[in-house]
Amino acid sequence: MTKLITTRAGDKLILKLFMERIELQPGYSISRVIKGGWHLAGGHGSISEEQALEDMLHFVKAGITTFDCADIYTGVEELIGKFRKKYQDEFCSGELPPIQVHTKYVPDYGALATLTNEQTTGIIDRSLKRLGVEQLDLVQFAWWDYQFPKYLETALHLSELQKAGKIRFLGITNFDAQRIQEMIDAGVNIASNQVQYSVLDQRVENNMTAIAKKHYIPYLCYGTVAGGFLSDRYLEAPDPLPPFENRSLTKYRLIIDEFGGYELFQKALETLRDVANRYEVGIAEVACKYILQKPMVGGIIIGARNRNHLESLQRLNGFSLDEKDLSKIETIVTQSRGPNGPFYELERDKTGKHGSIMKYNLNED
Repeated sequence: MTKLITTRAGDKLILKLFMERIELQPGYSISRVIKGGWHLAGGHGSISEEQALEDMLHFVKAGITTFDCADIYTGVEELIGKFRKKYQDEFCSGELPPIQVHTKYVPDYGALATLTNEQTTGIIDRSLKRLGVEQLDLVQFAWWDYQFPKYLETALHLSELQKAGKIRFLGITNFDAQRIQEMIDAGVNIASNQVQYSVLDQRVENNMTAIAKKHYIPYLCYGTVAGGFLSDRYLEAPDPLPPFENRSLTKYRLIIDEFGGYELFQKALETLRDVANRYEVGIAEVACKYILQKPMVGGIIIGARNRNHLESLQRLNGFSLDEKDLSKIETIVTQSRGPNGPFYELERDKTGKHGSIMKYNLNED
């Protein structure tokens, strides 16, 4: 629900929209916009620790209290841990609302064949230490290659760590529907599923949303603005040439090719701009709202190196897309060629153009 906050500046009464929240699981509330952490891990430009901590404070004050990170995002768990420590008095007093931190467990590709429970426990303990907490709010489990079948054994061990109190909720990321069903059948209680989901990529709708509805596994969505491609910056702009400014642009330019190429992408931007004009917002806000209104979407993860886009994110509370808007967007989506296949299948091919840009062994001590 959207909360209205009233503040006074001089003799003017100012109304501010506080970020919408959702109960992801019973008793566990998150902001529907989640502050992503990948952009703070390097590969997206230099990061000032002092500035990053100050930006986190502004996001929390704006009602974006949920953070996404991973054990393989270099330095990000530690950074959030420092943020907790720096403002612990404000959190304890209630001056700041409590934050939720969603991390990931991503075992190295080189460890998949021989991964032990002890190694898994060690990395979970390391995340606890880095974040400065006794229990992780949500651990999202990832697995690089299904030819190594230990993912099921590892998921069950994570469930044991959950029962032991080290993990509050257990989620998954980048698994396909078949493996999700395997984990459910084995007794793993999955609280959320982090997926790539956008105007340009709707693979989850092939067969995963049915499982999500049946077992109530909400989506936490990344790639919703395609690394910034789904924004006014690229409307009528020439196709950018590599090398790109950061890793996100490299990744999502490939998704544009799968979608149908740069020309169809421009048509998508024109359509989003047409819708955005109705609400006096940006293309990115419409792209975000489009996914937020999809079935089973709990929240969207927006990568943010700084707070430059914080005001535009707050505008998401001020409008909703109607059937006319959605129909316009769907007209373009139905013209797309892809991406096709089971969710994350393209990225799982290490020799393919999507998989070859990834870094597979970042979890070494």
